[in-house]
Amino acid sequence: MSFARPHILLCLLALFTSAAWALPEDRNQPIRIQADTAELDERRGVAVYRGDVVITQGTLKITGHTVTITQNASGDVEVFTAQGKPAYYEQQPAAGRPIVKAYGLTIQYFAENERIVLIDQARVVQEGNTFEGEKIVYDTRRQVVSAGRANNADITTPRPRIDMVIQPRRQEQGTAEQAE
Repeated sequence: MSFARPHILLCLLALFTSAAWALPEDRNQPIRIQADTAELDERRGVAVYRGDVVITQGTLKITGHTVTITQNASGDVEVFTAQGKPAYYEQQPAAGRPIVKAYGLTIQYFAENERIVLIDQARVVQEGNTFEGEKIVYDTRRQVVSAGRANNADITTPRPRIDMVIQPRRQEQGTAEQAE
């Protein structure tokens, strides 16, 4: 077992560079993985990091108790799965924009179709707006979010309905003064 296999690091880089919730500069930053243990199985194409795992690249941060990364036969990342109580994802979507924060007992990222899935106690927070449910799916390519019941999954906290809180838009200070 080797902890610094170049192709595993290249796969991780490919994983994080395709996320749409990303600053363009993030993909050029080094990836740092911190964990208590790491197990890399090249034959199966699986890397498992355990124990307070923290993965960072630029503004991207992923934490979980366990993070598993699988790759296909050609070495491309297929899925990364973070599990925690909760697992956590954050990233700044664009310069000057607040960080997007996402939580779930399981967070999955499907690289090929650029889809992020939050399962069980799923929650997304941005600019004071919140979106909560059993399962939240974000298609980063099409920029479409869907949420609802997590069928076919063991849920610790059943939520038959989604819950959203949308903050009122802030008026420009000059516009507010003109209205007076």
